Amino acid sequence: MDHSVKTPPVLSVKMWPPSKSTRLMLVDRMTKNITTPSIFSRKYGLLSVQEAEQDAKRIEDLAFATANKHFQNEPDADGTSAVHVYAKESSKLMLEVIKRGPQEAEVNTTGDTLFDLSGGRRAFIDVEEARELLMPLAEPNNSYTKIRFSNRSFGSEAAKFAVSVLSSIKDQLTEVDLSDFVAGRPEAEALEVMTMFSSALEGCKLRSLNLSDNALGEKGIRAFGSLIKSQHDLEELYLMNDGISEDAARAVRELLPSTDKIRVLQFHNNMTGDEGAIAIAEIVKQCPSLEDFRCSSTRIGSEGGVALAEALESCSHLKKLDLRDNMFGVEGGVALAKTLSVLTELTEIYMSYLNLEDEGAEALSEALIKSAPSLEVIEFAGNDITVKATEKLAECIASKQSLLKMNLSENELKDEGTILIAKAVEGLEKLAEVDLSTNMMRRAGARALAQTVLKKHSFKLLNINGNFISEEGVDEVNDMFKDSPDKLGPLDDNDPEGEDFDDEEEEGEKDNELEAKLGGLKIKQEE
Repeated sequence: MDHSVKTPPVLSVKMWPPSKSTRLMLVDRMTKNITTPSIFSRKYGLLSVQEAEQDAKRIEDLAFATANKHFQNEPDADGTSAVHVYAKESSKLMLEVIKRGPQEAEVNTTGDTLFDLSGGRRAFIDVEEARELLMPLAEPNNSYTKIRFSNRSFGSEAAKFAVSVLSSIKDQLTEVDLSDFVAGRPEAEALEVMTMFSSALEGCKLRSLNLSDNALGEKGIRAFGSLIKSQHDLEELYLMNDGISEDAARAVRELLPSTDKIRVLQFHNNMTGDEGAIAIAEIVKQCPSLEDFRCSSTRIGSEGGVALAEALESCSHLKKLDLRDNMFGVEGGVALAKTLSVLTELTEIYMSYLNLEDEGAEALSEALIKSAPSLEVIEFAGNDITVKATEKLAECIASKQSLLKMNLSENELKDEGTILIAKAVEGLEKLAEVDLSTNMMRRAGARALAQTVLKKHSFKLLNINGNFISEEGVDEVNDMFKDSPDKLGPLDDNDPEGEDFDDEEEEGEKDNELEAKLGGLKIKQEE
């Protein structure tokens, strides 16, 4: 008899590859680093958020490819060195982008009605450069009706010259874009510049006003008070990424003199919260012409979600509704479902990452079956939707003959739910994009969905990455798309051995450790 003691197997946690959420975290972190004023930005210029996001995504892709190649040469290791390569390569490429700076500025005068300073180099503008760049606006009898000053940071001296020019043409302006035009300025100077521009433009009859990306807060909103209060015919108002808190939202509500004609209202990426949402809801109630409402990534919970849902009942002409990335929960979802019966003209609805769960998803699906017959885009990603709610969701999708794009990623539909969705889209001839990535799907679901979408002449892209498809299943799907490989998204995050929950704790440990290693990624402040 063998009395030797058997050593239990040692469970090792592999650090590579990183999860999708970790990769997105790195992109977000790099974007913030690139757009943060530093000694480099003063020398080379500061990139816009949009340009930085594009560069950050490109950097992450390149760094991941480099690190992955490194890992393939050490497949038996735990991936620690690959993580090191990933972080080092990201840091190196990020520094190159910052030293490259934004693209060169160009004044876009296409059609001789739009004066545009936004095309490229994001940097401080001094008074001499302001005189040179704004010269066309100072010419007598010019025909500019739209101005876009975003991407250039005006200080007090440059602003003094700019407002003298704007004062002379304000009566002909219909669209003003002052997004991201005080970046990197001290708060006192930024507020002074905002006040100067507001006074210069006060009284002009604008159709569109964009004040996004200025970290306004309540102080900034009130700095633009005279301009906002003078707008009685506004059709479009953009206040995205502006630090719109509860008090700032109340200030907007207080200052807007008329909202009858507003068709587009966007508050994306603010720290609004429930109380702020209640103030925004009071604005929305007074917008009978609203067609496009965006209040995504605004930290709104159930109470604020219910308030917005009830306010939207007054907006029967709404065509696009984007409430993604909030914390509405089931209660908010059910409230929205009640409102959808009124929103019969909807063509796009974005309800991802709202914590809807099955109950909220079923309520919204039931409501949409009876409403929005011309729906073209539906997004319900990241809502913990399971097979239980899929039957009603599938019925909803099958009823939308105009559907072009469907995103149900990051749920728990599994094979059973995926097959129901595949059946639902059989008759949707216009469908072009389907995203069911990260849904615990296996071979049967992948095969059913692939077979269905390949029959559509207009189809462009299927994303089923991040699932549990067997190696044989992956080969089968790839073979099905062999004549149109561009219509199948990558499958590099697929896990053939994936289990529903058994590996959850281990994966959590891996992600936490990896994020900790990447958390210190910074730009070295040296040449």
